[in-house]
Amino acid sequence: MPRALNASAALTRTVQTMASHVLRLTLAAITGVLIARTLQPEGRGIYAMIATTGGVAVIMGSLSIGRSQIALWRDPARHRALVGNGLLLGLGLGLVSTLVTLAVVPSFVPLPEPGLLLIALLAVPFGVAAVNLNGIAQLRSRNDLVNRGVVASALVLNLPILALAATGHLTVTAVIVCWTAAVSVPFWLLLQSLGLRSMRVEPALARRQLTLSCRYHVGLAAFHLLLTADIFLLGALVSPAEVGLYTVGTAFLTFSRIPADAVTQVALPRQAVEDERDARAVSVRVLRLNLLLSSVFVCALSAASPVLVPLLYGPAFAGSVTPILLLAPGIVALSLLRPVEQYLVRLGRPMTMTAVASGALAANLALNALLIPRWGATGAALAASTAYTAMAAAEIAWFARRTSTEARELLPRLSDLRSVVSALFDASRPTPTPATRARGTDPHAR
Repeated sequence: MPRALNASAALTRTVQTMASHVLRLTLAAITGVLIARTLQPEGRGIYAMIATTGGVAVIMGSLSIGRSQIALWRDPARHRALVGNGLLLGLGLGLVSTLVTLAVVPSFVPLPEPGLLLIALLAVPFGVAAVNLNGIAQLRSRNDLVNRGVVASALVLNLPILALAATGHLTVTAVIVCWTAAVSVPFWLLLQSLGLRSMRVEPALARRQLTLSCRYHVGLAAFHLLLTADIFLLGALVSPAEVGLYTVGTAFLTFSRIPADAVTQVALPRQAVEDERDARAVSVRVLRLNLLLSSVFVCALSAASPVLVPLLYGPAFAGSVTPILLLAPGIVALSLLRPVEQYLVRLGRPMTMTAVASGALAANLALNALLIPRWGATGAALAASTAYTAMAAAEIAWFARRTSTEARELLPRLSDLRSVVSALFDASRPTPTPATRARGTDPHAR
């Protein structure tokens, strides 16, 4: 009975998480079409380069404090200090990242609108702090709070863009301003909900977090550069228009990641528990489910892309279809990386994780340098998909060897599909009240 109730609660959280991401991505898809049609590939590419620079600054500034939160969460006595440290470290490191990015990036990356970079970087300190507080909320199983942040950010980003597009005033500058506001909003929601009274700052623990996190951060930074370097290389080696074609392709496939991301988010607290056997069992099941769900959705979107992309974004973006098809295997591989890393961080082997991510980045950069000058966005997609798949294969092999997991245990089964369908059917039934359970009329208790 408790296990059934826990499974039902986990499913409810998963469905709610999926709903928030569906709303976010639906709004993003609508505004993405409007941005593409209004700004055309070049304007879409400029926006992508500025927003990507801001996003990278957030990731670099986070210094992987979230990894230390996962590693230290097993001790309940540290919880309040981890929250307070997450807030202060986030704001401080975010400010440092802002200043470094502002000083360094314009010298190395040819940004068509450098003034817009300053606007985007205003959000970085709040974005970094939000990353840390978001990790705390997930560890506390506060998925409702995380989902509210996702929805609020989506509304702040997309509703003004819809209004500006309707009135004919949509510009690259307006989109960047909306992006800056949207990145900042989750911080204020998380701060209000978690409450300053629930926080305590411990400098000694903060120093331990920084020491631990720095060992992981090189790998995390390499991973995010793996996801974004192709955008900068396309802009530098070809043109912003090619960036526009490539980013429309990646945005189109983003919908396929909703179910896997939701499952991964809900599974995190159970992967962070002290019992390693339970953490391993949860990780294996999440890997199977993510492989199943991601494959189905990626295949469906890839098959529909030759018709949907030109229809939605306009004929100018027909060149995005081939990159979508080449990216498809890599997107499936990406859905497996986060859940396997949520387990691997328990092993205390940050340098091994760093080596895997750095190797994938090096391979990606080499392939991009070879393929982008010849094939533009198509070459970037081929390079990215190859690197993503290689990284996922390496980390899953490490996980399997460390946990004595056979390869067949990681392959989706018919029972996985049946369990998903059955759980969704059960979730559609009315939730029983305590009174009905007391009378023995709870259908789930039979």
